[in-house]
Amino acid sequence: MDFELDAPSGPPGFPPIDFRALLNDEQFAAVTAPPGPILVLAGAGSGKTRTLTYRVAYLISQGVQPWEILLLTFTNKAAKEMLHRVQELTGLEPGRFWGGTFHGIGHRALRMHGEAIGLPKNFTILDADESETLLKQTVEAEDKMFFKDKTNPRPGPLFSVLSLARNTQLSLAETVSDQFPQYAEISHRFPAFAAAYAKKKREQNVVDYDDLLELWLKLLTDAPEVAQHFANRFRHVLVDEYQDTNTLQAQIVDKLAAHHRVMAVGDDAQCIYSWRGADFENIMTFPERHPGTVIHRIETNYRSTPQILALANGVLEAQPKGRHFEKELRAHRANSQKPFVVQAMDDREQADFILKRIRSLVDDDGVSLNEIAILYRSHFLALEIQLALSRAGMPYQITSGVKFFERQHIRDLIALLRFVYNPADEQAWQRIAILLPKIGEKGAQKIYAVARENAQLLRKNFIDVLPTDDVLSKVAKDARDDWPNFCTSLQQIAEAMQNRKPAETVEIAIDSWYGDYLKGAYADYVDRLEELKALIGFAQRFDETQDFLAQIVLLNGETSERRVEPETDAIKLTTIHQAKGLEYDVVFLIGLADGQFPGRRAIENGDVEEERRLFYVAVTRARNELYLSYPKIASRAGPGGMMLTPSRFILELPTDLYEALRIKRNYGW
Repeated sequence: MDFELDAPSGPPGFPPIDFRALLNDEQFAAVTAPPGPILVLAGAGSGKTRTLTYRVAYLISQGVQPWEILLLTFTNKAAKEMLHRVQELTGLEPGRFWGGTFHGIGHRALRMHGEAIGLPKNFTILDADESETLLKQTVEAEDKMFFKDKTNPRPGPLFSVLSLARNTQLSLAETVSDQFPQYAEISHRFPAFAAAYAKKKREQNVVDYDDLLELWLKLLTDAPEVAQHFANRFRHVLVDEYQDTNTLQAQIVDKLAAHHRVMAVGDDAQCIYSWRGADFENIMTFPERHPGTVIHRIETNYRSTPQILALANGVLEAQPKGRHFEKELRAHRANSQKPFVVQAMDDREQADFILKRIRSLVDDDGVSLNEIAILYRSHFLALEIQLALSRAGMPYQITSGVKFFERQHIRDLIALLRFVYNPADEQAWQRIAILLPKIGEKGAQKIYAVARENAQLLRKNFIDVLPTDDVLSKVAKDARDDWPNFCTSLQQIAEAMQNRKPAETVEIAIDSWYGDYLKGAYADYVDRLEELKALIGFAQRFDETQDFLAQIVLLNGETSERRVEPETDAIKLTTIHQAKGLEYDVVFLIGLADGQFPGRRAIENGDVEEERRLFYVAVTRARNELYLSYPKIASRAGPGGMMLTPSRFILELPTDLYEALRIKRNYGW
């Protein structure tokens, strides 16, 4: 259906909408564009959701029926919000549209037409835990010893590897090489496991979450009559956050929109989820896959000051030519101050500066704590700022997980150190013992009781009797292969505590049995290892293990006492990934040193473009004030630290885009 502006005014009772008055020029052009392949490049803070919502309303106003529109989003919340707004504009109930997530719409399609590809109508969907359990059973049927090697991935991490490969349609070898290097030596085993798992699902007539996409694409590819049905029904396909699509999702959109009446809305400069499978090439090659694509740019930003946007445009300018869509954010707001770049001596001075500046913002400028955010590339970069805020009694919320010392792997390692320091600490023993295969709380208690009795009888140290036959007899059979390494690690840590500084002891603990455990337990092993290493820097402050461990407990107690409810006025601490789509009056972006942001791995792999896009996302979260800070010395690099250089993302910006703040050694600035 082609239409012009003087086309029908919608169904009976349709309220008149003055699109011209309600939208700016860029939005209006996109909303009222003739049907066809349309790529809307919506810059940060430019009203992307508004554009999509009004596009749906506009199509209805031109006589398009609700059931002829398919709206694909990445969250149910986004779909509900858009369709609720459409209801306010048009009076049409959300249930009359096909709108929702890719997985939700895929399920609906498979339930209706899955028999065309041999999927019975009564299939059931496995949740995440059930999928991992089935994979575990499948792998153990293939190789009953696989999960007994603690450096091999456990069912959860193994499922993550298989899932990413399926969504990106890359080989398992490529997937491991790119994202899970800790499993490189055993990746040749994975294809057989994947095939057996797929076979087991077919036998049980079950599908997992990824099947909802894979089988939907198969339906559109292998059942031409079904594909034609959807093409006829959905005369207009609208896709939100198109830059976040993975390979499967992009192919599904291409199949559904074979008629080329598709509007993809997104921003190539905000493609930051490759680790989840998002493919930057999807948005870049959209015009090639949909000949005749008309590109609409929405560049008027309603969020940030002109000075913040000038810096954001500087980030865009630094992108390699020809590898991105040209765009320039334009400010709707009045002039204000430039962003600030702050060099601190180390992480502690960086934290102290931020704390003092926040106090000034609150006390002198009346800024609400809720409107202040501290953003970072990785969790470990936030350790010092959490400590500083806790000591100062400043309420804060971590919106991208839990506080540093409450993260599971951090607590595990601290428990390991606590137990070695004080073998009478049964709670610490419990936490580490149950990490061994097939040892639960009762098993851990039995081992502890026998070891304590032997230690008393033999008048030996508790840790020295753990390798004895009497104790070994109480160890679960599946854990016995691990037991010698476990015991040796405890002894090495104990020796380090006697003869070395706490920082060296922490390093030995990280490299011990627990480091091997970590490799198999977590798909994001590399990131968690970085966080554990942040403890080395923290431990450098102490000469005695007892002081180091006591301080951690005290800090944990302080932060626990200050837990804040979601509605409480509190500073927001979050990774940049989790901050996407949010905005704050004041943003502090910390850890802007090469090797921290961009990260060391990205630099070594020669792939910093996604990191630069992440930097762009971070700076465009700020409405009024933006502070970019970096430490001169990496405190966790050992005695004396390691000299750092400012992030290349700062160095490539023209210096007239920001103001340099110098911190005086008395913390004046």
